[in-house]
Amino acid sequence: MIIVIDYGVGNLYSVAKAVSSVGGDVKISGNVDDLKRAEKIILPGVGAFGDCMTNLEATGLIPELRREVTGGKKILGICVGLQILFAGSEESPCVDGLKIFGGNVKKIRADGLKIPHMGWNSITFGDSKLFAGLSGEPYFYFVHSYHAVPDDEKIISATTIYGETVTAAIERDNIFATQFHPEKSGDVGLRVLKNFVEL
Repeated sequence: MIIVIDYGVGNLYSVAKAVSSVGGDVKISGNVDDLKRAEKIILPGVGAFGDCMTNLEATGLIPELRREVTGGKKILGICVGLQILFAGSEESPCVDGLKIFGGNVKKIRADGLKIPHMGWNSITFGDSKLFAGLSGEPYFYFVHSYHAVPDDEKIISATTIYGETVTAAIERDNIFATQFHPEKSGDVGLRVLKNFVEL
């Protein structure tokens, strides 16, 4: 079973529907027992970094979420669900993230371009389990004003260009996350979700 964490933010139902369409046994839940039983976890996120962390803290799931992820359970963060894996964000300077990765989330520097970055952008990716079966520089759908700047650049598995080089995805061991929305990215997005389901 794959749990899509319900903490009052994110496109929960569209994510769950997309995961189900590629063969995932998926459940939307904010229950700690479901989190323990899950084989994999999806952490969505839409809106402001601080609001996402406040909502997540209110569920009481954070201690168990940390235990599951550090214990090796596979997780996929989506959009702000990627950002809150880091220590903090310029968007909400007084709010701590989950601190699973070192580094911070910074505003995109895109002189002359609209912020938020909204729409389809091509990505460049390296050797990554999440992008298996894809080639070239496929286009994914983004909606964001901030992006992660990890202390360890080796965890960056994909980038895009929007005024500057922007982190599009990260990957380390059992932890995967995308800044783009795979559930809104057509066939290539479904392929990313299918790859996660089949890990």
